[in-house]
Amino acid sequence: MNEHDGQEERTGDGAQVSTGTPNDKAAVPDAAIPELVIISGMSGAGRSTAAKCLEDLGWFVVDNLPPALIPTMVELGARSQGNVARIAVVVDVRGRRFFDNLRESLADLEAKNVTRRIVFLESSDEALVRRFESVRRPHPLQGDGRIVDGIAAERELLRELRGDADLVIDTSSLNVHELRAKMDAQFAGEEEPELRATVMSFGYKYGLPVDADLVVDCRFLPNPHWVPELRPYTGLNDEVSGYVFNQPGAKEFLDRYTELLQLVATGYRREGKRYVTIAVGCTGGKHRSVAMSEKLAARLAAEGVETVVVHRDMGRE
Repeated sequence: MNEHDGQEERTGDGAQVSTGTPNDKAAVPDAAIPELVIISGMSGAGRSTAAKCLEDLGWFVVDNLPPALIPTMVELGARSQGNVARIAVVVDVRGRRFFDNLRESLADLEAKNVTRRIVFLESSDEALVRRFESVRRPHPLQGDGRIVDGIAAERELLRELRGDADLVIDTSSLNVHELRAKMDAQFAGEEEPELRATVMSFGYKYGLPVDADLVVDCRFLPNPHWVPELRPYTGLNDEVSGYVFNQPGAKEFLDRYTELLQLVATGYRREGKRYVTIAVGCTGGKHRSVAMSEKLAARLAAEGVETVVVHRDMGRE
């Protein structure tokens, strides 16, 4: 797992929280109090991966929030009228002096009957040293010493929190996908993790989409461009779509590729991949690829995949 928590993407979220919200919970129904998960553990053990997994499962994730603001964050969630029902907070030693307030915040949450779980990410010294060396970054607590000195200092700081953890995951021998699978098993419930798909039509003459995971070529079908009465229209037009799918192999291709995507989607979910972009191309991105993208997206949506359709090059001619 070549991952370093110090390079996480959402480093500014904590600054968005206002401390001016009243702490009086009497006006907030208990049923409105959001579910809370606190993610902590050793730097380099996979905190950011665990947080991103919860985010993909629909949790509202706040990274590096000062512990003193956790009760305020819960208060804000409780007042969101159900829009923020599950909150995950990443707390770690990057907060330095703020980290000392964690014990007090946990006691405050307990006094307010807030249901909270602590997930602690653990790893061996050898694995942590290897990960820090692979990204060539210092441990946040090593100062002028060695990486192992920072790891030892962090273990001591986190010892009590580890003892209070509801779930401890040792990532020493886990890769990113295996860690995500463990998080899914704990938090996804009985439902299979969601997969979100973007189906994008494009024209080969404008270049391949750089963000495509899968690319499909529809140029084996006759081009409506060469049918004068169809040329001005796009694949969104019923006559153009009908022309495309009346061609030999078009319907069979749609059926077979949908079956293939069902197989791929199962594997993506198993490996922890939540987002996939399927690029469907023809020469100009106006007729065949647009018609095929629309039908393919409809098939995926019928299979329970949350799907968005984008026509990248339609209108560029």
